[in-house]
Amino acid sequence: MWLGGYNSWSAYSALFHKVFGSSYDIGETIRTITPLLFTGLSVGFAFRAGLFNIGAEGQFMIGMTAATIVGVKLHGLPAIVHAPLALVVGALAGGLWGAIAGFLKSNRGVNEVISCIMLNWIALYLSNYLISSLVLEKGQQRSEMIQESASLSIGWLSKALDNARMDWGIFIGMICVALFYILLWRTKQGYELRAVGHNADAARVSGINVKGSMLKSMMISGIFAGLGGVFEVLGVFHYQVVTAASPGYGFDGIAVALLGGNHPIGILLGSVLFGALTYGSAGMNFTANVPTEIVRIVIGCIIFFVASHGLIQMFLKPRKPGRKPKKKGAVDGGSDLGLG
Repeated sequence: MWLGGYNSWSAYSALFHKVFGSSYDIGETIRTITPLLFTGLSVGFAFRAGLFNIGAEGQFMIGMTAATIVGVKLHGLPAIVHAPLALVVGALAGGLWGAIAGFLKSNRGVNEVISCIMLNWIALYLSNYLISSLVLEKGQQRSEMIQESASLSIGWLSKALDNARMDWGIFIGMICVALFYILLWRTKQGYELRAVGHNADAARVSGINVKGSMLKSMMISGIFAGLGGVFEVLGVFHYQVVTAASPGYGFDGIAVALLGGNHPIGILLGSVLFGALTYGSAGMNFTANVPTEIVRIVIGCIIFFVASHGLIQMFLKPRKPGRKPKKKGAVDGGSDLGLG
């Protein structure tokens, strides 16, 4: 910022003031964090199972679209039924969309990166088609408003935070953080998923159903991303826009998962950082006249330095203390034979 002729101290002061300056700003910062948390959990869960889920963007949109259709089309249901039904349908829709890539990977050997990229575009245009065909508001490029009974907003909390757009998403997200940890590190199924992620061939020899594990991991990953889309439409906007570009939360989730080391607690902290930077960038723009793109540069630098330790380890491999170089033809212990 200094090289660009901006006052960096004023810019960061404006960012912090934007994030913590009022109860409304705190609420809106939490709202910004929520979708990043869900997509970060989605990407991180797949990473732990040895899969690169670059399709969280499409799963997010499919979950959002399914929840919108249920929220608009079903009439006369009590809120205690309608809202949970829309949430479950949206989450399952995202999970099934992720399962497509998992099926192609496990049964046909299709690289999940390629299939997820294509499924992202299919999800975008399919969502636009469904909204335009089924629930489009006349004369508008958006859907009709969802039924009040399907809303997942929290009115009392919104009023307490000066009408910030608050919903149940952050609370469900915290539950998902706990479920992520419990499932992967405290259950037999989680052990199998992680074993497949470490070495699929060794897991197969050990009797683990590798194909089933890949499918399950992508479906669970898709459920996390689908939940992010559900709360975006049922808790924040209450309608869905027909758009030419996806919202981008799925791709930001990759950065959140990377920063968090694919651990649920790290992902939670990473989403807080990214959400605060994203929302606070508006304050930098309005108060210090700093372009909001600066924040994307900061985020890029964070990712670069987090990833750089791999490069450092690649070029700097310190020799273990006291270990002498082997003579030509000599055989080391079991560790070098893979028996350690």
